[in-house]
Amino acid sequence: MTYRFPIYLVLITFLTACSGPAYYQQAISGHWKLIHSRQDIQSLLNNPATSPELAANLKTASQIKSFAQSTLYLPANGSYSSYVEVDGDALVWNVVATKEFSLQAKKWCFLVAGCVPYRGFFKQQKAKASAARLHNRGMDVVVSPAVAYSSLGWFRDPLLSTMFSGSDIRLATYVFHELAHQRLYIKNHGSFNESYASFIEQAGLQVWLEFNQRQDELQTWQQLQTVSKDFTNLIGEIRKQLYDLYHTNKTETVKRQQKATIFRLLASSYEILVTERWHDKRYYATWFEDPPNNAKLALYDTYEGSNCAFQGLLDQAKGDLRQFHRLAEQKSKLPYKQREKWLKQKCVSIAPQGNL
Repeated sequence: MTYRFPIYLVLITFLTACSGPAYYQQAISGHWKLIHSRQDIQSLLNNPATSPELAANLKTASQIKSFAQSTLYLPANGSYSSYVEVDGDALVWNVVATKEFSLQAKKWCFLVAGCVPYRGFFKQQKAKASAARLHNRGMDVVVSPAVAYSSLGWFRDPLLSTMFSGSDIRLATYVFHELAHQRLYIKNHGSFNESYASFIEQAGLQVWLEFNQRQDELQTWQQLQTVSKDFTNLIGEIRKQLYDLYHTNKTETVKRQQKATIFRLLASSYEILVTERWHDKRYYATWFEDPPNNAKLALYDTYEGSNCAFQGLLDQAKGDLRQFHRLAEQKSKLPYKQREKWLKQKCVSIAPQGNL
């Protein structure tokens, strides 16, 4: 019990600098519960009551973490040496919001993390309530589940049961992404942070599959990268059309009508990708389960919109990930506007690689 007060103080400094007491309370309570639910992995592996499935997952996660540290040059610390069983399918629900005629996500500011383009809740109903309030103010909103998260090195982040919901490939992407946040993070530039971590996730997975000689899965993954570039290009085209519309002097009524037309174009253009590029395979179908809006476009762009910039750094480093990290750190020191301009480099179109 002697450590409770210091941890509480650290949490206070970690949380938002511009939210009310209710938000503080849910964030502190959620993180407190997480920290005190951790179970040491080695103890679990030594316990005969641990299920074989969980034991296998924990061993795989430990191997992935070791690979991330030795080969991807990600932090070697105490993260992912413990485990937490989480209720439900996600740990945190992030609310993303934009104005009706804007592609810029609303930012919430935190004393340590800086200003970020989302706001996280440990309870799904609280996230939905926050989203509803923003929607009632005329904003476009989306609630996005997160199965993993990073405390940016402030705590020894545990493995979560939600991280084991898919294959070991999915688990590897979670570990690579979250450890990347611990290696490089810039206050007040969410698109840089998430794009960097997403690129490490993708590049790291390719190296991991190659290392484990999983050639069939590597080929499938490379094909999916082509699909991802197709979709990212489509999102970029739609974003440009909306940006141009939102910066005209047209009335709100006209903007609202033309906005709806552009989102219908997004749906029809997606169908063209399915038939003409993806051989009738409906990749990204779940993305359209809820009607797309500005907030969903902003969320996608935060994570995927700068892939080409970081790919250029990896090419410059000739595939050397240690050098890549150094180059990324150099870019992180650019003034904000220069860094943002660098992030928005255009992708080079890639021809299809066989049957997708």
